[in-house]
Amino acid sequence: MTTDLAGLTALVTGGASGIGLATAQLLSERGAEVAVLDLDPTGAQVPLYGFTADVADDDSVRSAVQGAAELFGAIDILVNNAGIGAAGTVEDNDDEQWHRVLDINVLGIVRTTRAALPHLRRSAHASVVNTCSIAATAGLPQRALYSATKGAVLSLTLAMAADHIREGIRVNCVNPGTVDTPWVGRLLDAADDPAAERAALNARQPTGRLVDPREVAAAIAYLASPAAASVTGTALAVDGGMAGLRLRPEPRP
Repeated sequence: MTTDLAGLTALVTGGASGIGLATAQLLSERGAEVAVLDLDPTGAQVPLYGFTADVADDDSVRSAVQGAAELFGAIDILVNNAGIGAAGTVEDNDDEQWHRVLDINVLGIVRTTRAALPHLRRSAHASVVNTCSIAATAGLPQRALYSATKGAVLSLTLAMAADHIREGIRVNCVNPGTVDTPWVGRLLDAADDPAAERAALNARQPTGRLVDPREVAAAIAYLASPAAASVTGTALAVDGGMAGLRLRPEPRP
């Protein structure tokens, strides 16, 4: 395992499970000191450092970011991964749910980045990576609210990259396809036929399977690393070819 992140520090929001935990673990394995910010950080075990934070609450975010900065003495990498899902068409989610999902998925990135910026500006290697989604670039059924938030994350990533490039801060995002996370697992469990639903999700991606959280973590680690020093304002798809490939159906035997 490479140690290209040795000497660097990282914050990962939503880092106690799923993509966030896989990312925090990989960054640590590659030499970084890593703080996990989560509603319940107990899933982040040593050598990770856990901080309780609610990205929907500005005071909570500022307190956690400051605590991590004091612990490490610096912040070099910020991974804005915390988010929640939503299912339905525009008819199915009420205003309260729209406000809540937008508040967490979009303003959560704003709050955490805003709190981390003074520390990132002092870093010789400052990188922000946002977890976006295939839903930002492809029309998916029953995902109107979720897609709207991820479209905003994509645009926000580009705007942040432009705003902070001259401060030496790179900003990128990853666009995963359907990832085999606890959230997807709960959706499958709630389906009328979980096996059939999983088969349909597998088939939707040209590779024929769900994305592994560690594959998304590897993309995030690359964007956060010195190897990506010339990469900013980029959306890196980790979707099994879903965004760009148009395969013909396999011939019947």
